[in-house]
Amino acid sequence: MTDRSPAPNAPAVRLHQVSKTYDLGTVGVAAVHDVTLDIPSRRFSVIVGPSGSGKTTLLNLIGCIDTPTAGTIEIDGRSVAALTDDALSDFRAHHIGFVFQTFNLIPVLTAYENVEYPLLRLGLTPARRQELTLGMLDAVGLLDRADRRPNQLSGGQKQRIAIARALVKSPAIVLADEPTANLDSHTGAAIIALMQRMQAMSRTTFIISTHDGQLMSHAEETYHIRDGALES
Repeated sequence: MTDRSPAPNAPAVRLHQVSKTYDLGTVGVAAVHDVTLDIPSRRFSVIVGPSGSGKTTLLNLIGCIDTPTAGTIEIDGRSVAALTDDALSDFRAHHIGFVFQTFNLIPVLTAYENVEYPLLRLGLTPARRQELTLGMLDAVGLLDRADRRPNQLSGGQKQRIAIARALVKSPAIVLADEPTANLDSHTGAAIIALMQRMQAMSRTTFIISTHDGQLMSHAEETYHIRDGALES
């Protein structure tokens, strides 16, 4: 796979006057309001805010899971506003990896199959998929758990598999939504160390939403959001 990362001095993410309003019956609720932000490439960036602040919505907009009501978004140097649903899906598949607080592993698949899953739509040969999957399982220290299903793994092991799945396709950006929220402090610290090590190794842009103090303390860039707006 080719390196799809932005040029070193270009932002990985550029948002200009981005807003997102959800219609709840006859009432519009502004989840994100007039956000203008550049997030640098190849950094360990954190979006901080209390529950309901809009940080998950902001992450979903960056991840092309949701679309803005107003404003423009550029991801990896490309404007995503005009992309069709199919084009957005294809863009996500090639450029963006996701890590969720609830792991989101497919329960009927083994650890190996969960990590391999994002590669299935990229047109790789079975031999190349195997090489990448085994290499990533080894990198997160779970090569010996390759044949285990999620219900046979601990919370920390599940999150390691989720990180391996996010990184296996060499995305330009990895988005992590509260990745330590369902872990104890010791396991959470180990996951933070793993993410930092993987980010340094891959030079992928990590963008993480959190209110975990120990995760915030490791951020290279920190952005605070409250009531849907960035705080200066």
